[in-house]
Amino acid sequence: MEFKDRIKELRVLKGLSQMQLANATGISQSAIAKWELGKTEPTASAIITLAKFFDESADYLLGMED
Repeated sequence: MEFKDRIKELRVLKGLSQMQLANATGISQSAIAKWELGKTEPTASAIITLAKFFDESADYLLGMED
């Protein structure tokens, strides 16, 4: 599973809209939308922020582990 799929899955499981995730993490909604569409890739700092928020490893978010 790719990053774009993982991030959307985790967001939906928490019952969050893209805007709610943006507000909770300080990441722009447009960046989240682009990631979920596979148009852009996140920065290392964004991956760390998301990993902490979702309590998952960066490797999991990046699809390197299940």
